[in-house]
Amino acid sequence: MTASKQERASAIRFIVCLGFVSLFADATYEGAYSIIGPFLKDLGASATQVGIIAGLGEMIAASLRFFSGRFADRTSAYWSITMFGYVLNLLVVPALAFAGNWQMAVLLVVAERTGKSLRGPARDVLLSEATSVVGHGWGFGLHAAFDQTGAVLGPLMMAAAVARLNHFGPAFLWLAIPAAGAFGALLAARLVRPNKGAPPPPQTQKRLPRIFWIYVVAAGMLALGYVDFPLLAYHFQKTALAKPAAIPLYYAGAMGVNGLAAVVFGRLYDRYGIAVLSLSILFSLLALPLGFLGGANAAIASVGCWAIGLGAQDACLRSGIAQLVSMNKRGSAFGAFNGVFGVMWFFGSATMGWLYDHSLPAVVLFGIAAQLIAAVVFLRLRKLLATAEAG
Repeated sequence: MTASKQERASAIRFIVCLGFVSLFADATYEGAYSIIGPFLKDLGASATQVGIIAGLGEMIAASLRFFSGRFADRTSAYWSITMFGYVLNLLVVPALAFAGNWQMAVLLVVAERTGKSLRGPARDVLLSEATSVVGHGWGFGLHAAFDQTGAVLGPLMMAAAVARLNHFGPAFLWLAIPAAGAFGALLAARLVRPNKGAPPPPQTQKRLPRIFWIYVVAAGMLALGYVDFPLLAYHFQKTALAKPAAIPLYYAGAMGVNGLAAVVFGRLYDRYGIAVLSLSILFSLLALPLGFLGGANAAIASVGCWAIGLGAQDACLRSGIAQLVSMNKRGSAFGAFNGVFGVMWFFGSATMGWLYDHSLPAVVLFGIAAQLIAAVVFLRLRKLLATAEAG
């Protein structure tokens, strides 16, 4: 009993340390993301170039995770890969302050996305080892709450920096502080749980199971139908449903709701399984008609529903993978999952953007149909997930 309590305490400390890693890292990334558009504009990039840069950057980063996950499993160098990814983050984001043209800024943005794609699968393998001790849903949910706290703090930090400096470029230097904090927290996590993360030799899988790919398809359909916040914000601005100054506050509030929802749905996942994610889809579905067909109050409710659905995804999707896949293949699994999810998110966002120019009801119907397909598949998988023993 004592050993079990000690192991649980060690796992919780590790999850909290990795939580602070993500808090600082997300403050760095989201802080940069919040001003990168106007910064590129000041450097001479057009609106079309900014849109292409943002979309392709995310898609390329998601695709790279497929290869980085496989590399992590083949080498078992989970800690080394994770640390390298955060070091890259520490170097390139503050360097944006010295970009003299938009082409150089784009290279640095791509480097930051590459660092994130490298470290993501390896870090999730390390995290999944600890969540297996305390409950995958609660562990991933707690980690997501830290993550979203950083997503709130980063943009607020940049707002203060830009207000003080009256320029976007120098503000990126401020992000060296949370970037350094992320690396420091990662070193603390390494000390807390130094001998964990390597896949155990017994009961390992030779290949990713068939049910995993069905699970990835369902997650891909969810990503395809999930509206991107920039499109919601574009609609709010175009139709005057919200004042321009209120839209960033909507996003900050959404990140807060996201973090709370991740903890709640994570706990529910450990008790009721993947059916909880299907339940959360009922909330995310409402974001579409409320946001695109409703009024000002409906717009606020839409953002709340959008955030609840996103929080549930953060807690539940990685938990399902940890149940289905053994430690020796989880890097490949997380990489493949993130790759498919990111690419489908990009195509869904592009499709809904195109539909928006032609018909608002078409946007709503497209998103609802894709998400309902995902909900049905997840429900059909619930018994298989409940009995999965991934090791």
